Amino acid sequence: MDTSVKTTADEAGRSSTRSKAREALTRRAFLKQAAFAAAAMAAPFPVLADPYAPQAGVSAGNAARPVRPVRPIRVSGRVTAGRASLAGVAVTDGLTVTATDAGGRFELVSNTLQSFVSISTPDGYAIEQNPSGTASFYRPIMADESGEMATRFELAALDGSDERHGFLVLSDPQTQDAYEMELFHAETVPDVKTTAAGLAGRRMFGVGCGDIMFDDLSLYPEYERGVRRMDMPFFQVVGNHDLDFGPSDDGSVRTFCRHFGPNYYSFDRGEVHYIVLDNVFWHGQGYIGYVTDDQLNWLAQDLALVETGRTVAVFNHIPQYTTRHIRTGDDSPSISSTTVNRERMYRLLEPYRTHVFSGHVHEHEHIFEGGVHEVVQGTVCGAWWSGPICWDGTPNGYGVYEVDGSDIRWRYKSTGMDDNHQMRVYPRGSDPGAPDEIVANIWDWDPEWQVVWYEDGMRRGAMARRPGTDPLSESLHRGSDLPERRPWVEPVITNHLFYAPVSPGTGRVVVEATDRFGRTYTGELG
Repeated sequence: MDTSVKTTADEAGRSSTRSKAREALTRRAFLKQAAFAAAAMAAPFPVLADPYAPQAGVSAGNAARPVRPVRPIRVSGRVTAGRASLAGVAVTDGLTVTATDAGGRFELVSNTLQSFVSISTPDGYAIEQNPSGTASFYRPIMADESGEMATRFELAALDGSDERHGFLVLSDPQTQDAYEMELFHAETVPDVKTTAAGLAGRRMFGVGCGDIMFDDLSLYPEYERGVRRMDMPFFQVVGNHDLDFGPSDDGSVRTFCRHFGPNYYSFDRGEVHYIVLDNVFWHGQGYIGYVTDDQLNWLAQDLALVETGRTVAVFNHIPQYTTRHIRTGDDSPSISSTTVNRERMYRLLEPYRTHVFSGHVHEHEHIFEGGVHEVVQGTVCGAWWSGPICWDGTPNGYGVYEVDGSDIRWRYKSTGMDDNHQMRVYPRGSDPGAPDEIVANIWDWDPEWQVVWYEDGMRRGAMARRPGTDPLSESLHRGSDLPERRPWVEPVITNHLFYAPVSPGTGRVVVEATDRFGRTYTGELG
């Protein structure tokens, strides 16, 4: 059997095994959850009328904001490495950004609404870790009787440069129960360990890019257990399923922050400046993609310390933008699947070479908009742990990024598959709308890729890219009873399908795809 057909059968087999193991989540339960997001359209909330206008009293802050008297707190301290004082290190409470002086000292006036003081870990120094393995770069703000707080950040210098490093982006583990947590530990964690071992020459970190949980926040410790096993510092991003669902955005990240610290922050590795934002705005009835004024003001201060022209990488959960609405024929993008005030962030990032990393929509897409390159990541859980693929046919997986100086190279890693598993090729007629054509799903495609096909050893030219649905997704997801565990999942139209007409008598067909970095992948039929 050819490798592409065997791979498809293997993936379908994995789906069948999983789907019989647990009960299905009812369509009614899913629609009830989805209604929360849809309710944002009708919510009497000023941000929906004009997402670019300053919103009085609308801010997520740096963590929870319980109702209590607001009092100033003077926070002072030092940043050191052994006996050395570190100058120029950014320190923040989420509202104000300052930098340490020549003696490594800092001082800022915060208040009782802010939960943390944190540093932007500089390049050349190790990322400190909590006992759980998650990154530690913050201290809780706790004032004494005089309204002051003194603290210290002690860093460890790296043995050698960190200009050559790497990171993994794990979007939407989204584990809902013990069964899905078991899948995360049995499938994702060992796969990540193997991938990291193959990048042993690089200093690695990981990013949990939101929807770490599926509403049950009591499972956070199990995620942390997985982080310990993956054995690298992990930074976390807030997702819409990681929230405490209260009456407003204030306090919605209380549990998240208790485990992982601030919900927005920055750090440096080598020549790259990394930023984590929280763009999930909970308005009491649902959520929208929105970056609060507090964060944007903080971001402007943070970037003011970053040299113009540097590479900047931003992690947030909800995409800045996707083409889903274009593919489905809608007039505009969903406010719960894109960031409604993204242009304000784009303007702040204009002086930099910017990459954005997001998840949320359970499909994979490269977006070039607003002067930035965004990777909308395929998800760890695929189509909510219902099988081996997302609903666009992208395999369950995560992003692998290799950094050399200011340059970032990327590839998508399919869980349980080798690094070269970058396409799935379907026989002639797999798409009923194209009965004479083969179909190739090349999920990590971007406009710099070249995709050609060969018929019985003869090169026939470029394949045609057209929107459509993945044939494996059609077989696993189409219908009110499929997939068994998540019957509300249906195939979605994607832009990374490629078509070519093949003669009925052809013996062997090869699809060859070359990415922007010169790496070539092949898929074969016959």
